[in-house]
Amino acid sequence: MLGKATARTDIESKYWIIRPFWPDRQYWAMIYLALFVLGTAIAETLGPGRLLEGVSAAKSLVISGFEWFGDLGMFCARLVRAALAPPYELGELVRQCDSIGSKSLPLVALAGGATGVVLSLQIRDSLTRFGAKSLLPAVIVFSIIKESGPIITGLVLSGRVGAGIGAELGSMKVTEQIDAMEASAVDPYRFLVATRVLACILMLPLLTLAADFCGIFMGWVANTLAEPISLQLFLENGFKNVLFSDFIPPTFKTAVFGFIIGIVACFQGMRTRGGTEGVGRSATSSVVLSSLFVILADVVLVRLILVVYG
Repeated sequence: MLGKATARTDIESKYWIIRPFWPDRQYWAMIYLALFVLGTAIAETLGPGRLLEGVSAAKSLVISGFEWFGDLGMFCARLVRAALAPPYELGELVRQCDSIGSKSLPLVALAGGATGVVLSLQIRDSLTRFGAKSLLPAVIVFSIIKESGPIITGLVLSGRVGAGIGAELGSMKVTEQIDAMEASAVDPYRFLVATRVLACILMLPLLTLAADFCGIFMGWVANTLAEPISLQLFLENGFKNVLFSDFIPPTFKTAVFGFIIGIVACFQGMRTRGGTEGVGRSATSSVVLSSLFVILADVVLVRLILVVYG
């Protein structure tokens, strides 16, 4: 028994980063119990015949999911090879940065400002009940720079940029423009995909800074309308305890969001089939999948940031 306990301790100390993610036995028991109850309820509702049909449909869905991730992996590998090999499409990269960055700035600024106003109104009421109204600037600043600003920017860009890239590449695919590029010895992965993915990675952190600025500024405006306070005092109280570890990691994690949005949107666009209807499906699936993966990535990245930076 002592040897097993020592071995378990050695494994946990060796993989100390993974340990905070690993649930305890009680959580696994709850998961198994929930799955058992869910399966029993579905079996009683569907009956034997329909249950077999449901199992077959679930099996095909799982297989399709694995095929999708496999195709995505091969797509990423081809993208990396095309992006690293010269010549580099710098002109197209600048054009995509302008399309994704500057043209998304008004929408991101509006979303960030609205978030700051809502946070100011809601948090002010809550803090007043507990007699902690003086902490309002700090709560607004920490809420925006650590979570609200990055995730709002990621979701807004998932909708605007994801749909745009998916529809643009999808229409080029169904009209055989991409095939014509390949026939002309132009690599579409270098010219179309790599530039868009890299532009998303570069622009997301910058747009996050704009969303943070607008959110904090509009939070001050909403607070001033209720109780006048100077901007200098608001910023001093808000940033008094802010460290670089509170600001840098949440801002740069949006580069991962940009990678996800660019990869998923380009992948869905490049595999479009079925004419104009397929273009619509590609645009819709690009928005849905990129938003879903951004949310899931945010959960993992927040936990990783907390583990690394405490």
